[in-house]
Amino acid sequence: MTDRLIYGTAYYYEYLPLDRMEEDFRMMTRAGFNTIRIAESTWSTWEPRDGEFDFTYLHRVLKAAEKHGLSVIIGTPTYAIPAWLSRKYPDILSDTHSGRCRYGARQNFDITHPGYLFHAERIIRKLLEQLQGYDCVIGFQLDNETKSYDTCSEYAQKLFKDQLIKEYETTEALNDRMGLAYWSNSIADWDDLPDVRGTINASFGGAYEAFQRNLVTKFLSWQRSILDEYRRPEQFVTHNFDLEWRLYSFGLQPEVDQFDAAQALTIAGCDIYHPSEHALTGAEIAFGGALAYGLKKNNYLVLETEAQGNFGWLPYPNQLRLQAFAHLASGADGVSYWHWHSIHNAIESYWKGVLSHDFSEGAVYQEAATIGKDFQRLSSKLLHLKKENKVAIMVSNRSQTGLKWFPTAQQGAQPDHNYSDYLRWLCDACYMLNIEYDIISDTERDFDQYDVLILPVLYAADEALIAAVRDFVKDGGKLITTFKSCFANPELKIYADAQPHDLTECLGIHYDRFTKPVDVTLASDVIALPEGCQVTDWMEFLETDGAEVLCSYVHPAWGNIPAVTRNHYGIGQAVYLGCCFESNGLKALLSWLFQEWGIECLPYQFPIIVKKGINQDGHTITYYLNFSYQEHTLTDHPAGTELLSGDIVSSDTPLLLPGWGVKILES
Repeated sequence: MTDRLIYGTAYYYEYLPLDRMEEDFRMMTRAGFNTIRIAESTWSTWEPRDGEFDFTYLHRVLKAAEKHGLSVIIGTPTYAIPAWLSRKYPDILSDTHSGRCRYGARQNFDITHPGYLFHAERIIRKLLEQLQGYDCVIGFQLDNETKSYDTCSEYAQKLFKDQLIKEYETTEALNDRMGLAYWSNSIADWDDLPDVRGTINASFGGAYEAFQRNLVTKFLSWQRSILDEYRRPEQFVTHNFDLEWRLYSFGLQPEVDQFDAAQALTIAGCDIYHPSEHALTGAEIAFGGALAYGLKKNNYLVLETEAQGNFGWLPYPNQLRLQAFAHLASGADGVSYWHWHSIHNAIESYWKGVLSHDFSEGAVYQEAATIGKDFQRLSSKLLHLKKENKVAIMVSNRSQTGLKWFPTAQQGAQPDHNYSDYLRWLCDACYMLNIEYDIISDTERDFDQYDVLILPVLYAADEALIAAVRDFVKDGGKLITTFKSCFANPELKIYADAQPHDLTECLGIHYDRFTKPVDVTLASDVIALPEGCQVTDWMEFLETDGAEVLCSYVHPAWGNIPAVTRNHYGIGQAVYLGCCFESNGLKALLSWLFQEWGIECLPYQFPIIVKKGINQDGHTITYYLNFSYQEHTLTDHPAGTELLSGDIVSSDTPLLLPGWGVKILES
């Protein structure tokens, strides 16, 4: 853990077109920056030729950082290989589902290649040897946004085959559990195991995708074991997990089991990039933060986010402040920008940093300086914010894989939406209603700390998880689950009984029909849905076995068929959403349910976002974040101290929240 809020930036001396490091560090300290993040992109600088090492730039940066009182996070430089390494091992470039990669981009190599692993370990050790005696180094970042890079090499597929032999023991067991008899895919000899790139079997293909995710877990654990030979006990270990990318950070990363991989870390880290200007909502900050907090059920570091960022993301005045405090409100212990200065060449030249290309103290730098000063002043109040959310949303890489193979689309058609769309559909509705949530893994079995458990499209679930969900409801919990849940086992083999598997009694419904909705809307006698609430993507034809119908379909053929139901089971309740429908309808449903369940509903909704936590003094910290141009007056709030201004406010004192503004109450 850190002993102060980290306010930092990535800094690469070797990228600079001129030598201005002393001036850069003076500007950083004036603006309240206290940390730089270096080294993860610089293998070819440290080792320009095979076995020839030059750490001149490294020592210059570390000595200057110590002189200026800046802390340093060191990244292991293994995610972008030097050209000589690809020449030495032509097969080191990843052989993927799309063919062999070409040299030039980052993250284009085979992480199982023996030559890569040998040279990666050597450069890590050589780097770590250089760091002895530098007190400014406070922690390490393992690699950078690690994936398997879709390696399908001979090395990787041999490891996969060995794993299958260990797990299944016989080809008969493999054939049976994966259903390989279909289209004559079954094998009688392990040497007949086919190349994974040609499979039409979701169980086999999904098993390989899980294997690829596990490669990342093992890779980060391997780097951690090397690092532990050199690091001091107080130096933390982190990694910058990223999200599924949609030109910005969006959903659950399909290529990494982040909960599993985070075991190699002492503190979780993440990269969160998002639209800004008129499109800034804070939803990506909330979603990414909840995921990062959930990885170790503790505070985390935002290791990369934008200052100016991509074209079209230039923050309006006050948005940079709003974004920084929104990260803290979600449980972050630090915010670090990529990059300090805007790059003058190569692919990310227009991904702009704190400074523009002229290095001047521009408007973004000046606003960043106000954040740095507030972080310094309020660090003891805002550090290590503990979240005590009562709603949990479960994520599942296996289900994500299942929906990729069996999407909500006609066979052979490109789906309109994937797993992350449905996950964000629920997460964003909660966010807009100021229902704070934790994100938990599908390996969790104990939900006692939560009042509400939400399972978005939990397509693949094992018997133990389903039993734990039933027990949660029976003992008084509130469950919300959706279409396509509990449809298949973890091997993506569809269960052969009534759907949803083993939850029919708990939910009080079953179904055996589904289709793509066309001109279908929802109606309800109890919930004030928006008029003409459209059903999209997927609809199931629910048959009730004791459940109460909350919403029904409106359609000439499918009219009055149950679409959303609620059932009492034990002393709890279970709600089933048999279809996807427009977001305003989902917000109306969730708002009604939470009021029915007597769970606190705040008087404010988006664009006013309210987030709470407990600080180190045991006091409640409440953030009020305004994601709009309009000024708002808050009349419902606790008494306390407004930390940014220092004002003492009573509960009946109106709080004026300016456009894109922030207020922080300690009570």
